[in-house]
Amino acid sequence: MSPRPRLAALDALRFVAAAAVVLYHFTGRTSSAWGDGQTERLGGVGRWTGFGSLGPELFFVISGFVILMTAWGRPTAQVVASRVARLYPAYWVAVLATGALLLVVWPEGKEVTPHQVLVNLTMLQSAVGVDHVDGVYWTLWTELRFYLLLGVLSLVGITRRRVVGVAILWPWVALLAEHAGATALATLLIADYAPLFAAGMALFVLTRDRAATERRLLPWVAVGVNTGLAVALVVPSRTAVLERTTGYVPSAALLGVAVVGCVAAVAVVVLTRVARWEHTGLVALGALTYPLYLLHEYWGLAVIRVLAEHVPAAVALGSALALVTVMAWAVHRWVEVPCGPWLRRVTLARLEQVRGVVLDRVMRGPRLVAAMR
Repeated sequence: MSPRPRLAALDALRFVAAAAVVLYHFTGRTSSAWGDGQTERLGGVGRWTGFGSLGPELFFVISGFVILMTAWGRPTAQVVASRVARLYPAYWVAVLATGALLLVVWPEGKEVTPHQVLVNLTMLQSAVGVDHVDGVYWTLWTELRFYLLLGVLSLVGITRRRVVGVAILWPWVALLAEHAGATALATLLIADYAPLFAAGMALFVLTRDRAATERRLLPWVAVGVNTGLAVALVVPSRTAVLERTTGYVPSAALLGVAVVGCVAAVAVVVLTRVARWEHTGLVALGALTYPLYLLHEYWGLAVIRVLAEHVPAAVALGSALALVTVMAWAVHRWVEVPCGPWLRRVTLARLEQVRGVVLDRVMRGPRLVAAMR
C-alpha cells in the first residue's frame, strides 16, 4: 500500500490554528495573569485575537479531511493504532506537566486534584464527568468521538458513496437528535461540530475526484451546506463566549466570515497548487502544533504572571511564547518521535491479538458442531 502524501501546507495551516488559539488565550481572554489593566497594557488587541478562539473549528475541518485520508483503504486496527500513537504520548506528558504546575508551583492558576490528573490521563474524563486539567482538552473529546464514528464506517467499509452520504446526512441526524431531546445520541454524533468534520470529509472526496468532474457536484453540495450549517451553529455560541471571556462584543458577520474562512482555507490548501508546496519548515511547524496546543495555556500564563508587572507587555508575551514553543519542540523531539512508533507497534500487536481471540471464539462453535456429527 502506497503511503499517504504529506501535505506540507496543511501542516502549516494546522500550526496557524494552534497559534491563533495561543494568542487568544494569552491576549484575548481576560486573565488575572496580566494583573490590573490588561486591556490598556495590550492596547485592545484582544478585540482581534479573540477570533483565534475559532482555531478548534479549523482543526475540526482539517481532521475531517486528514483522518478520512488516513482511514481510507486501511484496516481498522491500523487506523486505531496510528491514532493512539499520535494522540497519547504528548498528551500524557502535557497532563502530567500541567498537573504538576497547578498542584505544586501555581495552585492559584486553577484548582485541580491528583485524582483529576489521573483520570485525565485516559482522555475520557468528559465521559465520566471529571473536569479537564486544562480546558483545551475539550477538543480531544470531540476528536475522539469523530474517530469512533469513522471507525464504525471503517468496519462497515469506506466507499465514496458512503462517505458522501455520511457527510450530507450525519450533521442533520445529529441536530434532529439534539432537538428531539436525545442528549446522549446528540453528544455521540457531535451535534455542535459535525458540519465542520463533514465538510473536511467532503473536501477529501473532492481530492479523489479531480479527474471526474461529473462526480463532484454532491461533494461540493456537502461542503456548501455544511459550511452554512456550521456558521449557524458556531456564530451565536461563540458570540456569547467571546463577550464573556474578552469583554468585547464581536461582530457576528465577521465571525461568520471567519467560520467560512476555516473551510475555505482547507479547500485552498488541498484543492489548488498550494497542495504541491513542499518545504521541511512547513512540516516542522506541523510537528510542533499538537504539543504546543496541549501545553501552552497554563505554562504561558504562569510566565506572564511572573513578568507582567516588571517588563513591557510585549516582553512578557514574547517570553511566554518562547517558553511554550521550546517545550513543544522538546516534547516532539524527546517524546513523540521515539514513543510514537513504539506505541503504534504495541497497540497494533495487541489489537491483532484480540482480533485473533475473537475470531477463534467465533469459529469454535462451527468446529464443535462438526465434531459432534
